[in-house]
Amino acid sequence: MDIFTYSNVNEVSEAEIVIIGVPDESKSHSKRKGTSKGPDILRMVTNESNFFEREGSIIPICPMRGNLNKKHIFDYGNVDRKELYRTVFDLVSNNKIPIVIGGDHSITTIILQAIGNLIGKVGLLYFDAHPDFVSSTTNYYGSVLSDSSEWIDFKESVLIGTRSAEAEELENVQKSGLEIITPLDINEKGISNILDKIKSKHHKGKKYISIDLDCLDPAYAPGVSVPSAGGISSIDLISLIKLTVSLGIVGMDIVELSPDFDVNNITSLLASRLLLESIASIKTS
Repeated sequence: MDIFTYSNVNEVSEAEIVIIGVPDESKSHSKRKGTSKGPDILRMVTNESNFFEREGSIIPICPMRGNLNKKHIFDYGNVDRKELYRTVFDLVSNNKIPIVIGGDHSITTIILQAIGNLIGKVGLLYFDAHPDFVSSTTNYYGSVLSDSSEWIDFKESVLIGTRSAEAEELENVQKSGLEIITPLDINEKGISNILDKIKSKHHKGKKYISIDLDCLDPAYAPGVSVPSAGGISSIDLISLIKLTVSLGIVGMDIVELSPDFDVNNITSLLASRLLLESIASIKTS
């Protein structure tokens, strides 16, 4: 396993931001397998694409906005699914910001449980082509919001990029009071208006951000487990993520990278850019 090259401290106690890989897809029902390879591939591509080597020196590229200066980052390595709850709980207890790389989307339930049991319900910004709000079946990657409902403040939460919902899920969304922003909304209203809407949701506390890469159009991100046409563009997603991160987060994840279905690593490259720009926009003490 490659170590995330932006990792710049030697101990987790010295870090503000902690990268955690969870190479697990045990709760995925997708016919396209391979998200368990996501954490290692994302690290590898980041280390290959975000740095230049010249005259014996490794030179990192700079983010488009924000900076990495004085950000204390630690790569915790990969953890087993069974270790994730305790790992996240301990990190957040010590004022660290976990960034978790999956793996299938069901790991978000574990993360939200750990954070929720520590600080109470949190607002959730959930970037996904699917609401993942199935309740007739639970404990899998399509029931994340149902399984996590105890720890989510739905009034302070938004689904973004949603376009492939089951009727059952839309019913659950309506009952919960959760708001949906579809790619059509982004296209018709413009990214500036959507950014303003997301700002308006930031009433209290720090948010948790969950990014299923299938929120993107497959033209930008073919390497996902459940692609759905008509998604968000890469630059719109980066803009949305940078804003939401800058408003304050308690943690985030990037999931459902499926390298076996990628094309020339373009999905991994985009995920790497999302990771870089997210870290650059995080406000640390």
